[in-house]
Parts: sequence; structure tokens; C-alpha cells
Amino acid sequence: MARTPDPFCSPGPPASPQPVPAELRPYLEEQVRRIRSVCGPHLVSVLAIGSIALGDYLHGRSDVDVMVVVDPSLPGRALHELAGTLSHFALPCPAAGLELVVHASDAVAGTGEGGAGYLLDLNTGAELPEKVSFAPGESADFWYVIDRSIASRAGRRLFGRPAREAIAEPPRAALLTALRASVREHADGEGHLADDRVLNGCRTLVFCRTGQWLPKRRAAEAVAGSGTAFRPLVEAVLHSFERPRGAALPLPAADVRRFLDQVAAHVDEAMEAP
Repeated sequence: MARTPDPFCSPGPPASPQPVPAELRPYLEEQVRRIRSVCGPHLVSVLAIGSIALGDYLHGRSDVDVMVVVDPSLPGRALHELAGTLSHFALPCPAAGLELVVHASDAVAGTGEGGAGYLLDLNTGAELPEKVSFAPGESADFWYVIDRSIASRAGRRLFGRPAREAIAEPPRAALLTALRASVREHADGEGHLADDRVLNGCRTLVFCRTGQWLPKRRAAEAVAGSGTAFRPLVEAVLHSFERPRGAALPLPAADVRRFLDQVAAHVDEAMEAP
């Protein structure tokens, strides 16, 4: 008897790198120019991560996620200059927003235990609350651990050293701990759109089962095709995500919470596995 393919176990090879979306090219080129101007010889890499790296950027809905790696000797005043010259007010972001993190090269080249460890965390844009932080203790660690894993595996080089040379993959234990904290954060729901909470859960679930980072929508399609009882919810999420952020569809809060509870249970199983 022929076996039905398991979408979790057979997600297929990672997609070939996609071109940088045309809507973002002039913006990213100018961004890199400004980063090089401020950082000079201290600049190691500028990497596109998130939806751009994974080939799932959706204009009008996705953020622009960028990771900058610098030599630890970069003067502190340069970080303040970067925050100013890359803010939405100085360089308007054509996407929903810019999430940019600057790391010291010695902090991300080793595997460590997976803290936030940034020098600058900048959120800016028409649809993002403005944030400028120079102290990693102000932010939850898990966002940065997950981003470094995605960057190490799939980061798109915009300037300097390739991602795999600049960013080390976090240890598996630290990564699973970060994923568990992420699920907990999204289960609480505060400050997150319901569809994005479920999409992050789908990506986490597929990662726990396959060890691969898939684009959020591709991960959701895998979950919907797996015969889960949550298929109607996931299909509604995919439909909602095609809409602008301000027009996202309402989703049943109880179903979202139950789905994320199930994802949390899978992360716990992965943490307990050898």
C-alpha cells in the first residue's frame, strides 16, 4: 500500500534564494550605504533575515528584518548615529516597518548560551511602535536567538561576510528554550496580530518536527495539510495574512490558544528528546 506523504517529514529542500523584492531594493541599497558610511572599517556584514531571507516577503504586511554585524571596537557614538540615520523619519521604510539589530562579531561568532546580546535594537516604520534600545536586558532573549538561527542558515548577504561565516547557529537547547518562550509570548497574545501568532506557531511546529526553518506561509500549508483538527483555523489565517495589517481578519481566540498550547506541547517533547 502506498504511504501518504507526511508534509512535516518531507517539506522538501530549502528554496533557492529569491531576489530581493523590487519594492525594497532602493531602500536596502540606501540603508547599506548609510550603514557603511557610519561604521566604516568596523562593519563586518549586513544581512537580510526574516521573510526576505526565507523568500516569503509580502509587501504591505511583512517587516524588513536586517542584522548588522560589527567589530566590537565600533565606537558607541556610531550606534546612536545609526539609530538616527536609519529611523523611518530619516529614511522612510516602504514596508510595514524595519526591525534592525546590531551585534558585535565576537558575540555571534561563538555558540554561547543564546542571550539577546545586541548593541542596538531598532524598530521603526509606519506600522511599528518606535523602539531604540542599546541595552539587551531591556528585551526578551528569545527573539534574538531565533533570528540568529535563521540568519546563520538563510541570511541574505547585502554587504560583507556571508551569513554562515558571520553568525554561529545557537545551541539546540538554547534554541528550543527560545521557541518555548516564543510560544508562551504568542499564547498571551498581547501586542500580536492573531494570524501572526498562529503563523509563528506553525513555523515552530514544523521546526520541531523537521529541524528546518520554513517560511511562515509554507509552514502553515504543511500544518493544514497534515490532517490536523486545526486545519480550518490555519486556512483562515492564511487568508487573513494576505490582507494589510489593519484589515486582518478576527480569529476565534479560544482556537488560537488551543493551537498554541498544542505547539507548546511539541516544543516540550523536543526539549525532552535525546
